[in-house]
Amino acid sequence: MNEFMNQAQLIKDELIEYRRFIHENPEVGAELPKTKAFVMNKLMEFGYEPTEICESGIVATISGPNPGKTFLLRADMDALPMKEETSCDFKSTNGCMHSCGHDMHTAMLLGAAKLLKQNQNQIEGTIKLVFQPDEEGFTGAKKMLEAGVLENPKVDAAMAMHVHSGSPSNVVLCGLGTSIAGCNRFRIVVKGTGCHGAMPELGVDPINIAAHIYISLQEIIAREVSPTQPAVLTIGKFAGGDAPNIIPGEVIMEGTIRSLNKELGEFIFNRMNEIVTSTAKMFRGEAELIELSSVPPLANDTDLAKEVTTYVKDLVGEQAVVLFEGGGMGSEDFASYSYEVPSVYMMLGAGTKQEDPSYGEPMHNEKVVFNEDILATGAAMHTYCAIMWLKNHAK
Repeated sequence: MNEFMNQAQLIKDELIEYRRFIHENPEVGAELPKTKAFVMNKLMEFGYEPTEICESGIVATISGPNPGKTFLLRADMDALPMKEETSCDFKSTNGCMHSCGHDMHTAMLLGAAKLLKQNQNQIEGTIKLVFQPDEEGFTGAKKMLEAGVLENPKVDAAMAMHVHSGSPSNVVLCGLGTSIAGCNRFRIVVKGTGCHGAMPELGVDPINIAAHIYISLQEIIAREVSPTQPAVLTIGKFAGGDAPNIIPGEVIMEGTIRSLNKELGEFIFNRMNEIVTSTAKMFRGEAELIELSSVPPLANDTDLAKEVTTYVKDLVGEQAVVLFEGGGMGSEDFASYSYEVPSVYMMLGAGTKQEDPSYGEPMHNEKVVFNEDILATGAAMHTYCAIMWLKNHAK
């Protein structure tokens, strides 16, 4: 077994402790006070001098004896606003949940921080450890980039990983090129004129307008986008009215656009705007399309992906690494890094139902459970890939 995997296995119990503390104390969004304090304290305990470059955005660096390039490792720390329904002893009880595995990611990178200190003499250059808030809201990466996360020292390449429920434990998936969709989160505000339900002619019904908008928006994908171009438009929130006999004054819809092509995403958004405003006007009301946040499609640097996955094979074996082209329609704000520096994003299998009936639920499900045995693998991957990349790109 690779020496880095051996070292990671020796600290597996500690990684599980880190993960469970974070899992029991999930925090949502851009402000993560408890998680931030935990991560910063651990880094200081390991001998780092972490800095908070933006709200809950933590950076720590480690350099070896020789100067060289800089390799960035990133983990996200935020949870989701949903109630946990697992039977874990360490389940969350505060109405939020780490159902996307960011607690696993944070624990893995903390493990790597510890392993890098043990192997500091092997680092030829600098490794930058980045712990980021609000991946789910798509603001975290942008705020970190604006705060200069790629500078001082200047980053030459970046890597992140994500646990993947439903894939066999310790199997690593890596896309070549654009492998994860871009996403626009939007809100549609439809305004009418409220009135008594018995006399609709005296008002303007925003529910009627919103229903026509909803149906019309589906035609963009069905009739204006090529079937060979992956794209999806979803309305996940449709809210209006409080009583059965009152026509309300306003309806709110919220949803997402996802595509593997940045220009296609922009085209869909612009067409939505035309449909939203003209449909409302046609039925005597008003409507506005508002972009809440966005993230571009994630583009893995193919050369970097091929190189880094050769290092991963040293850890998990040739058969456990799967390279693929094309991609899924989930989104990830690490994409913003990939437009600034060569980047690679991998997925680490976190268990199937065949391994354990409690594993394999979908991500973002209230009952999703991840195999904690993979924490050591993730820590070793971060450590070994960063050290090997720097070694092979020494000035």
